[in-house]
Amino acid sequence: MFEFWEKLVDTLVYGVLGLDATTQKAQVLHFFIYDTIKIYILLVLIIFVVSFLRTYFNTDKVRVYLQGKSEFTGNVLAALFGIITPFCSCSAIPLFLGFMQARIPLGITFSFLISSPMNNEIAIALLFGLFGWKVTALYIGFGLLVAIIGGFVVGRLGMEKYVLIPVVPMSGDLEDVEIKLSLAQRCQESWGYTYDILKKIYPYVMIGVGIGAFIHGYVPTDFIVQYAGSNSWYSVPLSVLLGIPMYSNAAGVMPLIEVLTGKGMLLGTALSFMMAITALSLPEAMILKRILHVRLIVTFFGIVGLGIMGVGYLFNAIL
Repeated sequence: MFEFWEKLVDTLVYGVLGLDATTQKAQVLHFFIYDTIKIYILLVLIIFVVSFLRTYFNTDKVRVYLQGKSEFTGNVLAALFGIITPFCSCSAIPLFLGFMQARIPLGITFSFLISSPMNNEIAIALLFGLFGWKVTALYIGFGLLVAIIGGFVVGRLGMEKYVLIPVVPMSGDLEDVEIKLSLAQRCQESWGYTYDILKKIYPYVMIGVGIGAFIHGYVPTDFIVQYAGSNSWYSVPLSVLLGIPMYSNAAGVMPLIEVLTGKGMLLGTALSFMMAITALSLPEAMILKRILHVRLIVTFFGIVGLGIMGVGYLFNAIL
């Protein structure tokens, strides 16, 4: 699929620009141009397809479906619904509040809040394009497991009293509103959403690919292996701790994951780093602090952090 683009970039960098393929400068430029093209193609294709499928769902339908479900079943369904909802943890918070208004238990809403940024179409598209379907399937499965177990534990702790703002429950039962759109309308809406997402994330893609290109060309492999590529017990928790203060989405951090794993970092360690960035960000904590007590936020971050570390260790053990 990408052979044409790779040959085109080869012609541009080594032919038109006349750069020597053995130099670091040429390798960095080639990596930057080729990976930017590849990532944008993947994003457009996958986001459009997922957006088209999303036109058959709406948030009211999700809330109706979750309302009244048993605890564990609700955790599973909320985690699954997180895949087709907003791609960013901060943008998922309004839906989180809407679920609480719909009298959906706190633990189930947390399963959604964990899954939504971690298992989104952008992460799935880039993982599939960069690492193949096996790694993508494992990532989705473990990501859902973290969301389900994390939400279930939060629900069992009975921490509803730590919700700081009064959430007025919706009166009566929610109605399942069916949205009827023609095929042309669904395609138009899907393309509009895809274009809107690309406008929001293209700076992250450029920055992520740029940093990745620099690491690819100038950072020695031995350096990465020495400090982050070992199978030491501390490599995974260290990657999680380093990821939390950062804020990005999968589009921005995935090029770094590709380069770091290529330089010798174990895949589980790299994915733990990505999960921590996308699911446990400081901006998310600052927003949540306005609606949740610090104890609940710390509990949430602690449970999810442990789950992410578990995923990292599992990936390192089986791959």
